[in-house]
Amino acid sequence: MSKAIQHFITITKHRHAVIKHCFKAGIGFQGLFHDLSKYSPTEFIPGAKYYQGTRSPNEAEREDLGFSRAWMHHKGRNKHHFEYWTDYDFKTKTMQGMPMPDRYLIEMFCDRVAASKIYQGKNYRPESSFEYFDRGRNRRGLLIHPYTSERLEFLLRMLKDEGEEKTFKYIRTHKNSIGK
Repeated sequence: MSKAIQHFITITKHRHAVIKHCFKAGIGFQGLFHDLSKYSPTEFIPGAKYYQGTRSPNEAEREDLGFSRAWMHHKGRNKHHFEYWTDYDFKTKTMQGMPMPDRYLIEMFCDRVAASKIYQGKNYRPESSFEYFDRGRNRRGLLIHPYTSERLEFLLRMLKDEGEEKTFKYIRTHKNSIGK
């Protein structure tokens, strides 16, 4: 099977998993629009070229070019990525994360859980998404707003410690005050 077809299957499986999680979280309509930019030529062509099936093709594109054109396109169009919510701080004149609205934070949670499930397959465990988040803690630095990071960690820890059913129920009940 060609890498383009494999990539299409992977991103579609991932997208459907996110949609399912978004419905569980009470933001189903929003989930229907998740990652549509991945089907655009700017993202799909490099995705197919660098497809491996075990990790994001953006990582391989980064290794080849030093950056990922597909990722630059993707993060600028999808508000569920904390990188979308960056701006220059007028006091420090440095790029810093801004707080994410709850609905995009919830979609980011759904996205991370679905990605862990798709890329890890039968090796997925409820703590997988938290472990991935924890490994990247030092790389995120100021690019994720501290409050956004705390709220996401809160949900990922709940998933790890209490499971999906309880976490999604919590999200549905507290959609406008996650982690408070």
